[in-house]
Amino acid sequence: MVAELGHVTVVFAGQSESWAKWIDHQIKAAGRATTLVRWNPLRRLPTDQALTDLLRAPGRVLLVIDDWYERLGHGRFEAWADVLRQVLPEHHERIAAVSITARPMPDAVIALAPVELRGLRPEVARSRVLECAGIPAPGTLVDLRRGPRFPDDPPEVWQAPRRNHRFVGRTELLEKVYGAFSAAGHDGAAVALLGPGGLGKTQLALEYVHRFAGEYDVVWWISAAQRVTARQQFAELAPHLDVRDAGDLAGTIKAVRRELDRTVRPWLLVLDGAGDPARLRDLLPEGRGHVLVTTHRSEWGAHAQTLAVPVFERRESVAFVARRTDRLSDDQAGRLAQAVEDMPLLLDQTAAWLDQNPAALVEDYIRDIRDGRPDRFGVVASGEYPESFEVAWAKLVNTLRDGSESAWHLLNLLVCFSPDVVPVRLLQTARHGDLPPGLADLIAEPSSWNTALRRLSEITSMRIEYEQGPRLDTQTVGTLRMHRLFHRFVRSIQSPEDAGRYSAAARKVLVSADPRDSSSPGNWARYATLIPHLAPSGALESADDDVRELVLNCVEYLRMRGEYDDGWSLSRRAVEHWRRTSGDTDRSVLVVVHQLANMLRRLGRYTEAEKVGRETLGRLTGAEGVRPIELIRAKDGLGGTLMALGRYTEARTLFEEAAASAAAELGDEHVPRTLTIRSNLAVALGLQGHYAESLALHRRVFEARVELLGGKNALTLNSALHSAWMLRLLGNYREALAIQGHNSRVHSQILDRSHSQTLLAEHNLALCSRRVGDLQFAHALMRGVRDKLLRRRGAAHPETLMVSCDYAMLLRDLDRTEEARELAENTAAQYAAQLGDGHPYAIGARDNVATVMRDMGEIRGALELSRRTTRQMARAVGPDHPWAIGCAKNDVAALASAGESEAAAELGREAADRSARVLGEAHILTISLRAGLALDLAGLGRTEEADALHREAVTRLTALLGADHPHTRYILERRRPYWDFEPQPI
Repeated sequence: MVAELGHVTVVFAGQSESWAKWIDHQIKAAGRATTLVRWNPLRRLPTDQALTDLLRAPGRVLLVIDDWYERLGHGRFEAWADVLRQVLPEHHERIAAVSITARPMPDAVIALAPVELRGLRPEVARSRVLECAGIPAPGTLVDLRRGPRFPDDPPEVWQAPRRNHRFVGRTELLEKVYGAFSAAGHDGAAVALLGPGGLGKTQLALEYVHRFAGEYDVVWWISAAQRVTARQQFAELAPHLDVRDAGDLAGTIKAVRRELDRTVRPWLLVLDGAGDPARLRDLLPEGRGHVLVTTHRSEWGAHAQTLAVPVFERRESVAFVARRTDRLSDDQAGRLAQAVEDMPLLLDQTAAWLDQNPAALVEDYIRDIRDGRPDRFGVVASGEYPESFEVAWAKLVNTLRDGSESAWHLLNLLVCFSPDVVPVRLLQTARHGDLPPGLADLIAEPSSWNTALRRLSEITSMRIEYEQGPRLDTQTVGTLRMHRLFHRFVRSIQSPEDAGRYSAAARKVLVSADPRDSSSPGNWARYATLIPHLAPSGALESADDDVRELVLNCVEYLRMRGEYDDGWSLSRRAVEHWRRTSGDTDRSVLVVVHQLANMLRRLGRYTEAEKVGRETLGRLTGAEGVRPIELIRAKDGLGGTLMALGRYTEARTLFEEAAASAAAELGDEHVPRTLTIRSNLAVALGLQGHYAESLALHRRVFEARVELLGGKNALTLNSALHSAWMLRLLGNYREALAIQGHNSRVHSQILDRSHSQTLLAEHNLALCSRRVGDLQFAHALMRGVRDKLLRRRGAAHPETLMVSCDYAMLLRDLDRTEEARELAENTAAQYAAQLGDGHPYAIGARDNVATVMRDMGEIRGALELSRRTTRQMARAVGPDHPWAIGCAKNDVAALASAGESEAAAELGREAADRSARVLGEAHILTISLRAGLALDLAGLGRTEEADALHREAVTRLTALLGADHPHTRYILERRRPYWDFEPQPI
């Protein structure tokens, strides 16, 4: 090496970007000026002038040698080798090279004496780079953690398929992707690679991932063709970001998004094969990272910068064919490319066919592809693809059928699964008897199995990924991806007999893989793997009991994970198929219909859920031979829907009938289903305003569940939560607070802090705290619950609306009146939009608005709204319901504020008498109504009666709550009592 020459030009081919940037950074850190030059010999003619122009740069030239030379083709490579031999001697003192390829290098490259960098520690690699650049070793240590990450060190979080070493070309597209992301600076950016199937979008995205991996700390690849798979894979990023699984999938996804939105670590998310963006919208973070999408859907233009992916340029086609097989001259490669219209997928498959059939004449093959008709090769032209494509595929499958029978049978089985990720592991663990003859022995022998898969991969361009085998010294195929175009073609040419036989085998494999416990979090990843294969295997049309049980377990998994949209879609398709073949009263049909109604109810589509429930109950009631459990399930399901619709009396009747039947048919206190129905009945009683009866039943269910399931089971905790809820509504605030405080702590220990039931427990704890006067703690807790629900569920979700309704009135207590007014109005509007103006929740939420309006001095408007809600609530739930009495209490306050004292006193006395009859004289609603009546009577000059009522109210409140309770002091100060509506959980 000569003495250092100052400036260093680092020259690299496009695929070595991360290495070039790391090398450039090391030289700059040593105090030298640099120029970074991307130089691609594929895009230049091999002339002395081209290389001489490059060497005009000042100082030393450092070449980064990767395996680009393999992409040149024989003739072009030899031409460049000649150029190197002519130019190198004159400039050898200025040129140095480093190698980052593990492949053997040809003599023309070895002549550069490249220094190997791969496989070294970062500090050793840095020392070699500086030596090659002619820079003396620095006297002080340099912190290598600063600047770009060493390219041989993988990103901290990495999930992506292995690199495709046959990838060629696409330089301009890769630079456009990189440029689009770079232009965003510190802001996030999304790019969508757009085009029909077969153009190599996935391979382009994969090359970007590997080429620019050094730019990111987190790289996560998602197979996005199936929504359920995409969401599960997105959620699997959670533990790598130190995010806890929230139990339901939507919560985990939002937690991961939130972490990506706020992290400073650079990240790259790939959504491969994405369909409708509306179904994947919640997988798009808005942080400072990058999202790369491959898709055929132009709608992604609303969410990302789109880059159209064309077919190969002809020179790229020629280079690709040369890399795939050495049998073709450049001229022949060009004519093959013309025959398949430069389609990358077809080029890959046709070149592979020629490579696998060395006796075939190249010219004859190209002529067949260009001029042949599919029917000459045993395939009826479909009109769906160009005939040249169908000829190429026909010759391919004929080669498999004639020359590799085991691979042909295997292909027939594989196309009965989803093409996106063929379940190789499930096949390996399948029972011998579940597989077609011949394949069972093939799969049982690892070497034969791997050979057959490799054969398929080589001929059909299926991508395979290897993983550690059962023995440490073996590698086995872990995953396999088949292109959708080829998958569809093979399915279309299967005979009906083959399609039936192999689909049946695929279904048996899926059934064997069913863990048969969708409630266990440990099985959730397996169910997410199985669901994409249900449709292509024919599972949804099957009448087999085991297959249907698999489908039902998958539906239940979706319900458990909170994936109600996908659960509705899957259960709806199952209902359509199963009813046609099995009738309305078949067990599996009834179960899946029950789940369909469940999903509709969870989605807030209550009217549709009611229709499904009533139709089912009607069919069962009129049918013969119906099992009692089916009627029980139908009544229980319809009862839940009717509760959500505000039809509490009818819901109670159905629950009572279902509970009685369950006790008679299934057993009484020690049967979980019976207890569940009784718990639902207790909820219905509470919604009817029968708080004492509801509390008694909740407590009996709680005691039975403690004995049957233990004190820390989620169902037991739910019973304790509802018991505390009823105690609070009965006015027993301190007892309710003590129970709910313990209950909330145990929820946090047993379930995730973001689980829906945990949030409900914390919500009730906040309400209990508010009722004992601890407003600041209640505010902090309820605000936290609401924030979590807004992030996880959105503002319009029933759980969020319930908390928002209560939070608005808590803000009122804290004198944040304007905020309370806005939130109360928004909540009332949402309830009306979802449930209708006449639903009790919509009416009660509007009554809260009237209370805040009165605080803000809008006396007449508040009175008009309060009068209206009082009448509406009495019609909706009956005049003796506590909610109707509460609305009347606020109506009294509105009348008094408007100066209508006589009317206020008359309504107040009537409402107090109703409350005493329904809830008792000692209930806080009755007491506060009597206190309000005392104020109105005093205003009318009836001081003796007023004083007596006031003394009685203070005495009762002191006994109930204590002398120091805020509500007791509030009444002692002769202030106007009020009521606020609180929705109950359903």
